[in-house]
Amino acid sequence: MSEVHRAHDLELGRRVALKLLAPDADSARFEREARAVASLAHPNVMQLYDYGEDNGRPFMVLEYVPGGTLEDRLAATGGKPLPDDETQAIAAGIAGGLAHAHARGVVHRDLKPANVLFDDDGRPKLGDFGIARLAAGEGTLTEAGTVLGTAAYISPEQAAGASATTASDVYSYGVILYRMLTGRLPFESSDPLELVMMNRDLPPPPLTTLREDPPGVLEATAMAALQKDPAERPRDGAALLAALGVAGTLATGALADDATRVLPVTGPPTTQTTAFPAAAPPPPPPRGRLPLLAAALLVLLCAGGAIAYALTRPDSSSGTTPGTTLPSISLPHSTRQATTQAPPTTTAAPTTTTASATSTAQTTTPPTTTQQTTTPAPPTTTAPTTQAPPTTTEPTTDTTATTVGTTLTTP
Repeated sequence: MSEVHRAHDLELGRRVALKLLAPDADSARFEREARAVASLAHPNVMQLYDYGEDNGRPFMVLEYVPGGTLEDRLAATGGKPLPDDETQAIAAGIAGGLAHAHARGVVHRDLKPANVLFDDDGRPKLGDFGIARLAAGEGTLTEAGTVLGTAAYISPEQAAGASATTASDVYSYGVILYRMLTGRLPFESSDPLELVMMNRDLPPPPLTTLREDPPGVLEATAMAALQKDPAERPRDGAALLAALGVAGTLATGALADDATRVLPVTGPPTTQTTAFPAAAPPPPPPRGRLPLLAAALLVLLCAGGAIAYALTRPDSSSGTTPGTTLPSISLPHSTRQATTQAPPTTTAAPTTTTASATSTAQTTTPPTTTQQTTTPAPPTTTAPTTQAPPTTTEPTTDTTATTVGTTLTTP
């Protein structure tokens, strides 16, 4: 299908994997793989850097992972199981990559140990999404898209010519987990066609027939994934994570005791260690309009009363000096009030004012008239003044009008 070279990125100065499509291979399927990988971004999926064509050959530039493949590790054991903690970490990493791909509508269709690679940190990464290799001698079958996948890891529905689904990847995952736990495949044959039929028709041997003490969770997950009916398997990668007991975590191939933990907060509960301001309190609930209208009416009434008081109260701070001519105000006889107010610490001479229709004259008494001094009164009280006898023999009616604190006598 393709050939892969280790290459050097001259612009960014890094090692990359350069994948070149074979001249007679399906370029449309190669492009679909590139688009599928480009839609994924997960620690357990190989990253795609670039895609293009050179001299008529499509190519991909992929993340370089120098840690070898899972097939290399299994071959190195000589048919023995991998250590249980290593199997647990690899199984969680593969399931995490599948969960990410399945959540985005991507089905691998060719999951096998040769497509699980390791980076410098030993983290498993899925590669070759959506492509069935056609290299001779690897037991890979394809015929017009009806049978797609590697014979030893192909799902029963794929072997029957049906379309691959997320449950198909789960079956291939079960074969990989079975082999990591026992060192052997559930079905073995030198004939690829026979392997396909066995995966399609035969139940897998119980895992306990090859190993006495397999870990219970891993054994149950492997046997559930190898069910012939897709509806009886875990439906996708997320379900595999749940079966492994790592649902909701980021499976990166690390051991379980290396999982991220939330540390408790120390110190008094009222201590704020962040530099950001505290959140503002929530706004009070909205009130009805009736209390607001009543409050506004009360404010208006108080304001009106204050204005009325300011206009009608007597002015105790102002005064006039004797001898000053002031305009008089003619009031009806029935509404005149006899109120006089003496300015504090001053002597007032009684005056006689003659009111006429057009003018007002103010006459002071002769110097021989004895002036009386009134005692200053508090601003809030009124002190009556003694009037001098009139200078004429005509009887007069003494009525006083209040105008800015000055005593006016009208006939």
